[in-house]
Amino acid sequence: MTYKTVTLKRGKEESLQRMHPWVFSGAIASADDSIEEGDLVTVYSHDGTLIGNGHSQIGSIAVRMLTFDDTAIDEAFYSQRLNDAYQMRLALGLQREDNNAFRLVHGEGDFLPGLVVDIYGPTAVMQAHSPGMHFARNIIAHALTRLPGIHNVYYKSETTLPYKAHLDPVNDYIVGGMETDEALENGLRFHVDWLKGQKTGFFVDQRENRSLLEHYSHGRRVLNMFCYTGGFSVYALRGGAQLVHSVDSSAKAVRLTDDNVSLNYATSDNRHQSFAEDAFKFLDNMDKDAYDLIILDPPAFAKHKSALRNALVGYRRLNAKALEKIAPGSILFTFSCSQAVNKEQFRLAVFSAAAQTRRKVRILHQLTQPADHPINIYHPEGEYLKGLVLYVE
Repeated sequence: MTYKTVTLKRGKEESLQRMHPWVFSGAIASADDSIEEGDLVTVYSHDGTLIGNGHSQIGSIAVRMLTFDDTAIDEAFYSQRLNDAYQMRLALGLQREDNNAFRLVHGEGDFLPGLVVDIYGPTAVMQAHSPGMHFARNIIAHALTRLPGIHNVYYKSETTLPYKAHLDPVNDYIVGGMETDEALENGLRFHVDWLKGQKTGFFVDQRENRSLLEHYSHGRRVLNMFCYTGGFSVYALRGGAQLVHSVDSSAKAVRLTDDNVSLNYATSDNRHQSFAEDAFKFLDNMDKDAYDLIILDPPAFAKHKSALRNALVGYRRLNAKALEKIAPGSILFTFSCSQAVNKEQFRLAVFSAAAQTRRKVRILHQLTQPADHPINIYHPEGEYLKGLVLYVE
């Protein structure tokens, strides 16, 4: 296989020598004229020293590094990386009788930048975030089926690839087909809509945080905002909540929440009620002290740095509304999944909301993404999920 060549400017190899997996366009001194989106390239320092191999792409990130040596990027490479990722998930105890939903590949965190793979029982849902991974999709899909228990691979990249690349991906099965849309998470059953749902169909990154919520739910009146699939609601019910109300602006999400509640609890269990309504409107109209456990898990308010200021205003406003209305002696779970918002900025937004309401608030837990969403120590940008559990007097 022929690799194109990229040569860096003097001094621009330092971050790569620390194994940061991105080459920025401004760091490049020269490159082969024939390089196209998704091509395999070999990166050299200004003095001709080989640094490693990666995928090229157009934009500020010009190369995503796959190796920091001359290892070939072929079927054996992908099989080895996928097997390494799978072995780590086995070590984490995520593949067991009561759990078959987890993230197998988390991009840079698993040394496969541009690739995400979530497992739901016998089905792997694969997303490419770079043209290079899109072009390698068939090799990756067949390598996935060589892992134990994976029979089907669904490719879902219509919304994740750069639109300027003009790749026109089609969401479809590369291997196999639909067996079941049910997945198990900590003994609870969930319908996963990887065909038309958000992301890969389910937010597996909140698994441990849902378990923590279950611990706090007994006897409480729970409000789950931005409920999507109802994950937090289902856990709260198992935890012994007095009542659980689920809210989402999407009627389809509310139906999915209701289906997942019915999947786990008898239809005679009337503790749960759902509402298809705007979150801010619902918080404005709800009675004060109606709930003593609230979950705020909104979609990303800032997908890019340009939206950061408005995002922080949104987080402050949302948390202030919840803190104003929540009953004394309550628990608030509040999250941000915006990669553009760091931990300190999110915490400051929540602090500002608390100060605005002048309530006594204490931090019980500081939350992050689970171990199957690992953060490459050389790529701190991979930390995206931030959460606080607050006690409100």
